[in-house]
Amino acid sequence: MKAREFIDKYESYCPQELSMEGDISGLQVGSLDKVIKKVMVTLDVRENMVAEAIKNGVDLIITKHALIFRPLKDLTSSPRTDILLELVKHDIAVYVSHTNIDIVPDGLNDWFCDLLAIEDREILTPTTDGYGIGRVGNIRPQSLEDLALNVKSVFGLDSIRLVRYDGANPTISRVAICGGSGQSFYQDALAKGAQVYITGDIYYHTAQDMLTDGLLALDPGHYIEVLFIEKLVEKMTAWKLEAGWDVEIIPSQASTNPFSHR
Repeated sequence: MKAREFIDKYESYCPQELSMEGDISGLQVGSLDKVIKKVMVTLDVRENMVAEAIKNGVDLIITKHALIFRPLKDLTSSPRTDILLELVKHDIAVYVSHTNIDIVPDGLNDWFCDLLAIEDREILTPTTDGYGIGRVGNIRPQSLEDLALNVKSVFGLDSIRLVRYDGANPTISRVAICGGSGQSFYQDALAKGAQVYITGDIYYHTAQDMLTDGLLALDPGHYIEVLFIEKLVEKMTAWKLEAGWDVEIIPSQASTNPFSHR
């Protein structure tokens, strides 16, 4: 099959038009007219992941995080451009699905809610035409520390940051969540009654502002978005079986998480 047929099916589920203004989505490398036999799903396109794709004979990469963020001035060899040059050399196409997979119903933020048993959920921050990014909902009442331990366990983390003063450990029943770096939406979490906001990459001063405004938070890191891989492989495999596609769909096994803790 051609890459275009595969991407048409993906976009019928998760349209590019759902992406937030200024976001990067769609084809970044290669052609949708190429014949594909093997598709790999990944969170990031980094040097170890590209080496994995080459080794496995991958034709098309579906990634959440874009490879190219800024205009390129040249394509001369350097540590960063070599990633792109290797993809071109081996004729591997790259398709990006960023905030549209965060926004779409039955997308990444809803998958997070499923894992954490967040019920009666609603949109955190509206974007367009009834869609929005992040979710707010209710959980079984539990202490902040128990919630933090559950988040840590569910996402297989080696640590989690709690945003609180003086070891506060109240009972929590309503939470907001946004994958990636969602700190700019915290006022919406407050407005919708969340006691705790779960999101990554919270800045020091933003954390202080959250507490001053009456909101606790958990920062599990940006990499919890790696769930993108497992869930999309599952969904795409179902499409393959329905349509009888002659294509192999595999998850990337390369870790692109730049952080670890001791």
